[in-house]
Amino acid sequence: MKLLFDQNLSHRLVALLAAEFPGSQHVRDLGMAAASDPVVWAYAAKEGFVIVSKDTDFQQRAVLRGHPPKVVWVRLGNCSTADVADLLRSRFADLVAFEADVTASFLAVS
Repeated sequence: MKLLFDQNLSHRLVALLAAEFPGSQHVRDLGMAAASDPVVWAYAAKEGFVIVSKDTDFQQRAVLRGHPPKVVWVRLGNCSTADVADLLRSRFADLVAFEADVTASFLAVS
């Protein structure tokens, strides 16, 4: 599973989670730090990424449009990058099942 981390999450998550989620990227590293949500959405869908964001915009888009791409909505308040990495690691099995579920468009994790 390849994750595409939104601008509101640290670019360091790519390296921190490389073992669990190889091929993941951050929008900043793809030159899309200032890209609009529709541009990020289209890129993720075309390239087979699951978007990971703390923002409700992608969650709402997933509800309205369905997938691809799928969206993981990180529901942690003010927290560290390590907290987000730990959360995604601890929910690894749920994330894999979510990706495989043909009916699910978004997954909220907290």
